[in-house]
Amino acid sequence: MQQELIEDALYDALLAAALFARNPTRFGGIKITASAGPVRDRYLDFLKHCLGPEFLSRKLPLNIADDRLFGGLDLSATLQAGRPIFNRGLLAEVNGGLLIVPMAERLSRGLAARIAAVMDRRRVCVQREGFATESAADFGIVLLDERAADDEQVPAELVDRITFQVDLEGFSYRSLEDAIDLFEVGLRDDGMPVQAGPSELDDGILHALCTTAMALGVDSLRALSATKRVSEQSALWFSRRTVTPEDAAIAARLVLAPRATRCPVEPEETSSEPQPPADCAPSDNDRTQTKQDPVNDKSDPALDEPTSLENLNDLDEVVLGAAKAAIPAGLLSQLLSGQTLRGRGSGSGTSGVQQKGGLRGRPLGVRSGPPSGRARLSVIDTLRAAAPWQKLRAGSTRYPLSRVKITADDFRIQRFKARTETTTIFAVDASGSSALHRLAEAKGAVELLLADCYVRRDQVAVIAFRGKRAEVILPPTRSLVRAKRSLSGLPGGGGTPLALAIDACLQLAHSIARRGETPLIVMLTDGKANVGRDGEPGRERAQSDAVRAAQQVAMCGFTAMVIDTSPQPSEAAQKIATEMHARYLPLPYAGAAEVSRFVKAMA
Repeated sequence: MQQELIEDALYDALLAAALFARNPTRFGGIKITASAGPVRDRYLDFLKHCLGPEFLSRKLPLNIADDRLFGGLDLSATLQAGRPIFNRGLLAEVNGGLLIVPMAERLSRGLAARIAAVMDRRRVCVQREGFATESAADFGIVLLDERAADDEQVPAELVDRITFQVDLEGFSYRSLEDAIDLFEVGLRDDGMPVQAGPSELDDGILHALCTTAMALGVDSLRALSATKRVSEQSALWFSRRTVTPEDAAIAARLVLAPRATRCPVEPEETSSEPQPPADCAPSDNDRTQTKQDPVNDKSDPALDEPTSLENLNDLDEVVLGAAKAAIPAGLLSQLLSGQTLRGRGSGSGTSGVQQKGGLRGRPLGVRSGPPSGRARLSVIDTLRAAAPWQKLRAGSTRYPLSRVKITADDFRIQRFKARTETTTIFAVDASGSSALHRLAEAKGAVELLLADCYVRRDQVAVIAFRGKRAEVILPPTRSLVRAKRSLSGLPGGGGTPLALAIDACLQLAHSIARRGETPLIVMLTDGKANVGRDGEPGRERAQSDAVRAAQQVAMCGFTAMVIDTSPQPSEAAQKIATEMHARYLPLPYAGAAEVSRFVKAMA
């Protein structure tokens, strides 16, 4: 069973590459999720083999300047010729070819949006540095997704404009090589498909594709249009004059399944006979019905009918079943757990404030201004700004010995964008109520979170509150050993001074923010305060103090998370989270690993 799943997934990945290679500009692009290594390299070799040895391809550097990407002044040629020379950008150079984007998950949203605009218009327009040009830029794009964590995502602007998404994680080089050999044997036996003309698409097939997209929560019209194109290309690939349900199933597997945002709900049966429980897991029958093989497909095109099923509902179920069977395992587990997949951002996923300026970080273009101790001169951009004025300045007596005439107005300063460090403040409830419940498990969850912060080189701080006080038992540090030692000696018992704990978190967060860092507050408590700010017992007054303290955190705008450590979800903890504008997560329904994932997504 497991071997069949691997073979089916690899077959779909190879079929996606083969279909994409038939018309890269029509399909927009393909996203390949895999770490850099022999598996990804072999898949790219297969894709290039399908495209042909003469097919044009270019790689996109991660921090490419706009003038090199879209076009601009050619500085060296301009200085040599003594007049402005325009240099076509990379997007114009790759017209009709393939643009390969390594580490696509690191692309900034701004750069992704500008590339997406060029893909929409299929032309690149340049109006800068005295030039006003327009060049053809019709290309396919290969997004290499090398993310090491779930919170790193390729910008949605580009993903929405491509057709295929392939996930190679977990596959061995040998299994991929064997799958390629079998695929190529089928092509040698049957011959390369001949693209004779457009295939006819029946309304019933289109209805089934729309129904499947709605059931999987795919609301992008671009995705639905891509599904239609893939079904038509599949019919051409298998030498069919009309699009069949098998072609629709292939399109649903390749396009809709990777984009699923929810698990479709099976309709209730009215029959009195017992029915097996609905499940999104793939079955052998699903894969047997939907799998196509270029070796075994010997159907006569003249016998193919647009819909060979009895009614439209049966066709919808076949296409939806094929899409469900092809949902990646990791994505399927998230859908079954009810986790929403909408609105996921791109980039590293950290909430650190992006600081502009300075001398470190990612280049963010240039600005006019004189150089100084905190502003680095960009020599290339300064020369580029001065180049168009050289002919006017040639007759001036201000520059008798200078071949290149530069004024203060030409100075360009390099701008950088650096993320500030994130410091996660863990406030651990060590009171009697929490100790009686699951203080030990809370410590385990915190240690997992501490290890994750250590990997990301962020800092952690720990505040423990019990009895009549809340104290910082671990100042902000990167030492995982020190943090675990402070937690291992954390005693339990006593009252719950929740208001004092929130005040301590707020005070430490202000101190962290003043240093230019980003604080993240994570509270592990059951929310049942019984000690007020003055240290006196009293549940009603203590709860009121805690609510007011939580409101102060919300007013300051700090990112916060409340993890409920009680056996059952507590209304008190939920109220604290609401007043704090924090995310609420009950620990009984989320293990330590899941808690770590949620905090990592926020931090």
